[in-house]
Amino acid sequence: MSGGDHALPLSGKWVVLGVTGSIAAVETVKLVHLLKRRGARVQAVMSPAACGIISPDALTYATGQPVITRLSGMVEHVAWCGEGGGAAVLLIAPATANSIAKIALGIDDTPVTTFATTAIGSGIPVIIAPAMHGSMYRHPAILSHLAMLERWGLSCIPPRMEEGKAKIAPPDEIVLYCERAVLGNPLAGTHVLITSGPCREPLDDVRVLTTRSTGFMGREIALQAFRLGAQVTLVAREGALCADHIPVETSEEMHQAVHAVFHKGNVDIYISAAAISDYAPERVAGKIASGAEVSIRLIPLPKLIAAVMESYAPFTVAFKAGWDGERGAAELLGAGADLVVANTPDEMGSVGGRFVVIGPATRFEVIGTKEEAAEGIWSEVIRSLGRKKERGARSVGMESTGDPPMAG
Repeated sequence: MSGGDHALPLSGKWVVLGVTGSIAAVETVKLVHLLKRRGARVQAVMSPAACGIISPDALTYATGQPVITRLSGMVEHVAWCGEGGGAAVLLIAPATANSIAKIALGIDDTPVTTFATTAIGSGIPVIIAPAMHGSMYRHPAILSHLAMLERWGLSCIPPRMEEGKAKIAPPDEIVLYCERAVLGNPLAGTHVLITSGPCREPLDDVRVLTTRSTGFMGREIALQAFRLGAQVTLVAREGALCADHIPVETSEEMHQAVHAVFHKGNVDIYISAAAISDYAPERVAGKIASGAEVSIRLIPLPKLIAAVMESYAPFTVAFKAGWDGERGAAELLGAGADLVVANTPDEMGSVGGRFVVIGPATRFEVIGTKEEAAEGIWSEVIRSLGRKKERGARSVGMESTGDPPMAG
């Protein structure tokens, strides 16, 4: 597999963007450009109030399509969002309190609310990005309407609560929700725990021992897990969009955080993409004086992945960095890992490279960006989970019938 095989989730798909009368409508040109960079084609629909905030000409220019500001005899809402319509997803961003209430109550008095009713009735994915003053967002009716829309299967993107306002989510987060909507949620109901990035072991009050890892691979894995419908927990120095982030610095903190998540008892998949410290320096009090030769004693640290596989036995994806990573992969598979991703130290801190995905029944290479590597890894995880489920079903079937296992 190489970069030439990679297709973005939104490539060639139509996103209908419904814009309502919030001042956040001024952000929609930026949102359209980001959607298009991720491969989408965009058709904008505006309410009369939105047209008073941003000119339809601006969105016509951004999308390359005439903006729909009124419904005509062409029944645009049906052509786009009816059964067999052209839209892959209806995104309403920004969504005002007024529009949210109308959509929840089935009131159709603007092009945007009529598009929403049609999309909900035909089963097209609908995403809502609220934007309003904080007091309006906290109104019991609005919270109730949003909860009801989510029960109906709509996705409501949490706003950023800042300066007394429920501000629209960042454009890259909104695009991530659109990508999630078109991928079919194969990981829905699955909790994924990911460790990522470097640890920093203190030597003295100012110096640390660490690696060249940036955490970029782990963040791409987290993003792809969210796109595929999972609940994602990321244990790392830096977080990722749409993932529950547990910040850590040292190997000990990472161990404690991972065990705490597992003790809650709901982790299905564990991905160990972190460059967890194998050694910690013996801590020196204060600051080591400059200019003199210093010997540092390194203390070996326990292996987190070994403890996880032994204590909790989740579906485990391990990473093995080294010049002979495939040999190390065999050892990890023998110890209980379900898949191993082998790469060389050259990939640490880079935007891409060569990654070898190895399992009991598979071996393939991904040569490309870390986003492409994450996509390949998750494709194999889903295939492996399917094979595991089939084996379990066959085993249960043989037990229930009393048939002996087949030879070979």
